[in-house]
Amino acid sequence: MDYIRIFDTTLRDGEQTPGVSLTPEEKMEIAIQLDKLGVDVIEAGFPSASKGEEKALKDLMSIGLKAEICALTRALKSDIDSAISCDVNSIHTFISTSDVQMKYALNMTPEQVLEAVRNSVEYIKDHGFICEFSPMDATRTRMEFLRRVCKVAEEAGADRINIPDTVGIMCPSSMRKLIESIKEVVDVPLSVHCHNDFGLAVANSLAGVEGGASQIHVTVNGLGERAGNAALEETVMALHMIYQKKTGVNTRLLYETSKMVSRLTGVIIQPNKAIVGENAFAHESGIHTRGVVVKPSTFEPIDPEIVGRKRKLIAGKLAGRHGIMAELREAGIKPNEYQLREIVNRVKELGDKGKTVTDADLFAIARAVIGISEEKIIDLRDLAVITGRGIIPTASVRLSVEGEEYVAAETGVGPVDAAIKAVQKITSKLADIKLREYRLEALTGGSDAVAEVIIKVEDKDGNIVSARGAREDIVMASVEAMINGINKILLKKRRLIS
Repeated sequence: MDYIRIFDTTLRDGEQTPGVSLTPEEKMEIAIQLDKLGVDVIEAGFPSASKGEEKALKDLMSIGLKAEICALTRALKSDIDSAISCDVNSIHTFISTSDVQMKYALNMTPEQVLEAVRNSVEYIKDHGFICEFSPMDATRTRMEFLRRVCKVAEEAGADRINIPDTVGIMCPSSMRKLIESIKEVVDVPLSVHCHNDFGLAVANSLAGVEGGASQIHVTVNGLGERAGNAALEETVMALHMIYQKKTGVNTRLLYETSKMVSRLTGVIIQPNKAIVGENAFAHESGIHTRGVVVKPSTFEPIDPEIVGRKRKLIAGKLAGRHGIMAELREAGIKPNEYQLREIVNRVKELGDKGKTVTDADLFAIARAVIGISEEKIIDLRDLAVITGRGIIPTASVRLSVEGEEYVAAETGVGPVDAAIKAVQKITSKLADIKLREYRLEALTGGSDAVAEVIIKVEDKDGNIVSARGAREDIVMASVEAMINGINKILLKKRRLIS
């Protein structure tokens, strides 16, 4: 019981996700990845459903995967014959056993169901195949009858019995007791197949292991009917890290497997999904980022590399100095204390406006701030711009020049042009500085994208400097870049004179 088998049904139950339909080629790609991942069983399809399903199974059997390849069938001879023709390793057969499904889905009596169980399992075993049997809707089946069904399946030769929580109505304590009760009457290995209608599929699967199950049915990313199945990545990591159980899964391939299945099925992974969601190892809060920078285990239950991930520190209004500094250092950006304080302030300002600060935003802000000298001759106090249809763009600026404040207004072909001209009007007495190059880069999508402005300015003596500004307001970014450039030239000339 230290080893728990992983029965992956992504290609069967996972494909029953509404809107998902995989081609044989896509099934092959996923199956190869699952085999590489190390699952024990790949339930590859329902061959009686279509000729395409049958062909996909036959193709899979031809490439020699290490995993056991399983086909699903109803407890019908015709279904079983379709699976036999695919020459799979095992056949998983099922029949409904709850009163509601026997009456309304099958129109069969309990005795007829017992006879179908016996006949189908014996037929599979007579043809030399591994047989896994499932009493569908087991968790709503009368306990006395469920135990009887399982005993009949075992007597007929079933190698494994799977207990499905078909409509996801169990809680962990009940699931554990159910498995314990069935183990009292059968000796064959038990499996669990849990649906996620109440968000308990993984918890119920683990409870099944507590009760004595030695195999769990899972799907990548929790795909499946309605709310899906137990997620492979969550189940495996809980088995390894919490229950100290072993599986054959190479956990370092979990993330790449998840991304592949998401790409091929078109089902997007929610950002806050455990293990594989984009936020699973992301930290923003200052307390958290400081902790994980110093010692990751303070706020991470597992090392992200174990599942093929990397830690991410997010810049936002809750971010702290330690997290932002760690992100910048990883990118090779090394601000001093003054610059770091300004970068953090700007990030928080954007966060307060509801802006998501991306890595590109953070690095643009850092580049702009690092280009600003702590010693300033000119500083921006206020900026106002008027523009619109039928209105000549006009900008008014108030600058502090060595402690004295000056105001100027100018018009231009656009708001950026007007604002830069207003700055030049005030500073022309200090230095006649012309704009030589101007480049604008919107770093992220959306109308609130942080804009990075890169410029080159030149004074009358031929001194050329580059400067940049980064703000969500293009006019502000442009003015910031212009003032940074003017300050650089003025400071450079002052140092030469001194």
